Amino acid sequence: MSTGAGPVFFYDLGSPACYLVAERIMAALPVVAEWEPVLGARLGVTEPLPEAEQLDAAVAEHGLQPLRLPARWPPDTELAMLVATYAKRGGKAVAYSLAAFRQAFAGGRDLGDEGTVLIAAAACEMHPTAVLKAVQLRSTRAALDRACERAGAADVTALPAIATAAGTYCGDRALERAIRALDVPMAG
Repeated sequence: MSTGAGPVFFYDLGSPACYLVAERIMAALPVVAEWEPVLGARLGVTEPLPEAEQLDAAVAEHGLQPLRLPARWPPDTELAMLVATYAKRGGKAVAYSLAAFRQAFAGGRDLGDEGTVLIAAAACEMHPTAVLKAVQLRSTRAALDRACERAGAADVTALPAIATAAGTYCGDRALERAIRALDVPMAG
């Protein structure tokens, strides 16, 4: 898949593996990736409850703070992903998504909860009234649908996924494989 200007990072806010990539991608890639929010469930990508030992090892490997998973699994991320889609339109996809990821996986909060989503939105100066109106718009839902179609066209079979001009890399080691494909040394 040709991505045009640069790599595309496909993610779902309910995925700890996507969170681990999100915390590292900005420093690891030599160019800024486009962040494309998608619903994993709509792509047929479901994530089982991660094993604590596997997550702890990944967190330690990358020097991140310990994860706290939300009590409800799998999380219902549709509202959070609609907000991410709205945030992308305003140039705030990265800021909102990192805030939401941190609410979910550093704070253990449920992204299906409107309050949690609004806290993440407020962290990047998105007004709660505007956010709640935006997620009701057909255009926001249509943009999320188009993003899911784009991921399907890019052969996204697992999340996280990073599409580059050289190919699409999916799953736990997507970032490392994308870095090798871009032929750059990996930071951090």
